[in-house]
Amino acid sequence: MAPAPIASLLESRGLFILGRVLLCVPFFLSGFAKLFDFSAATAEMAHFGLNPPAFFAVATIITQLGGSALVISGRYAWLGAGAMAVFTLLTIPIAHDFWNLEGMQAMMEMFFVVEHIAVIGGMILVSILCHRRGA
Repeated sequence: MAPAPIASLLESRGLFILGRVLLCVPFFLSGFAKLFDFSAATAEMAHFGLNPPAFFAVATIITQLGGSALVISGRYAWLGAGAMAVFTLLTIPIAHDFWNLEGMQAMMEMFFVVEHIAVIGGMILVSILCHRRGA
């Protein structure tokens, strides 16, 4: 059992919102970057062999911004978190295929994969907490 001040903080609405915002930072920053530089977003999709690139750029923007909005608002957070977790999982074989690389590049991509797995875990936890809190 946490000490009373810590328990109070852990039960606060503000900390719950802050946690959701922080979990979504990589998604909404990437989504806005793609939205404001759509040509770079389509070039990125083409680089990874996703065709048609414009379709995948739009789908990515919708997933990242829409998913973030749902998680941060707490409304249908399970849907936003689920969409971003699946998106994050799919990026692993598409953009972080460390098993096809060697040396330092393979190691760096493997670290990205491990971070992606942690983010997926965070999305699962935020879904559970939102459900339990009725958020």
